Amino acid sequence: MTSQDLPRTSAAAPVMVTAQTVTGPVNQRPPGIPAHLPDRLAITLWDFSWYVRTGPGEPFEDLDVAFARARELGYNAVRICAMPFLLFASGLDTSALRLGPIGGGYASRVRWYDVGQHTVINAQAHLLDFFRAAQRHGMLVIASSWEYQQSPAFAAERDWHDALQAVDPEERLIVLGEAMADLVDLLVAHDLDQTLAFVELHNEVQAGHLTAGLPGVEDVVVELRDRLEAGHAVFASRHPGVLCGVNYAAVPVTAMRGVPRNAGALVVHPYVYGVLDDLVEEFALRGDPADFPQARADAELLRPGAPRLREWAPPADEAWKQEASIVGLAEIYVHDWCDPVAVDRWLYDRYGAHRIAMANRLREWIGVAADHADRLGIPLVLGEGWVGYTPRDCRFEEGPVGAQICRDAVHLSAQVGAWGSVVCSNAAPHHAMWADADLQQECTAVLLGAP
Repeated sequence: MTSQDLPRTSAAAPVMVTAQTVTGPVNQRPPGIPAHLPDRLAITLWDFSWYVRTGPGEPFEDLDVAFARARELGYNAVRICAMPFLLFASGLDTSALRLGPIGGGYASRVRWYDVGQHTVINAQAHLLDFFRAAQRHGMLVIASSWEYQQSPAFAAERDWHDALQAVDPEERLIVLGEAMADLVDLLVAHDLDQTLAFVELHNEVQAGHLTAGLPGVEDVVVELRDRLEAGHAVFASRHPGVLCGVNYAAVPVTAMRGVPRNAGALVVHPYVYGVLDDLVEEFALRGDPADFPQARADAELLRPGAPRLREWAPPADEAWKQEASIVGLAEIYVHDWCDPVAVDRWLYDRYGAHRIAMANRLREWIGVAADHADRLGIPLVLGEGWVGYTPRDCRFEEGPVGAQICRDAVHLSAQVGAWGSVVCSNAAPHHAMWADADLQQECTAVLLGAP
């Protein structure tokens, strides 16, 4: 999940990836993996949804039900925001954390943002309950943080967001390293540390508030390296036996020199966009709202009766949530008010012109990431992917085109010997793809090396 606009890639000698062009998983165990962890991880992405969507009728109302379904579908790992800053660095009382929708209907039809119920949780107790449930169901947990991107936007009060912003940008990854080490201490104290696969200091480090204050002279991935290395060093000084991975939005193919030299794993998100780039660019979804083509959107994308873009925002007393969430106004507006069939039709009509380039980008990005992980002697994980950020009720990624991209991606993951991969970012309890058991079971079998 990123609001960062991804660059286009042109590729010569296109090769379409299909199940027939790769032969299955590489049997060699990836380097650097602690002995108690499995050779491969089939990952389902539960992000921050596992604690912000626990109300009646919500997908994480019952964690045991969610984990049991994940096992049925073939997964052995789940990747989450473990809210380490909130629990261990914010100084806030989290024993009755109030969570809920952003408010005013804003983002109520947006993937990952469509929280339906107001809830109150004891955050630390809920985290321990989560790990215990994972342990009961034989699942591993990848602990990350979305706190400098989205998580605080679902809190009823702004204290969490304000505490994050109060940290000097030069210190944020160090503070996250300490907080994540505290989280591991908590797991050790409760005999749950063997359920931890590895940690990431933060999700998509170059796409959020972790980049504040950088000089902007080089690629942001390169400029983040010193901050990341400092954070990784802090964590490793306390838990040298736990892998600490670096996590990037996209695959930063022009800035791989910025990968921290002390990273324990390389985690990348190959969102290939392609035809989705056209939608983003032609409707200025990630640009200045003044450039949004309202009349064209009315004609091509939106439902009848949609409000004007300038009228769509959170309630005035919750305006801070726009800063706490990195997805921009125009993108939220179109996702909230689109006719999903019209958007799917728009994407399908234009997909043919991008088909080969999207397939090539997928192959090239995964290959580049694998090469750099191999160079550093660390495991590769594809933590998210594949097409991009589509409106919640659209089915382009869940349909025949997107499903084949999922198959292609997991075969490529197996081919390059990645330690772990998602089936798709949308293959999770809070997305429609969760109902497609056949696709997920087919793909998790490939990821885990089934014959």
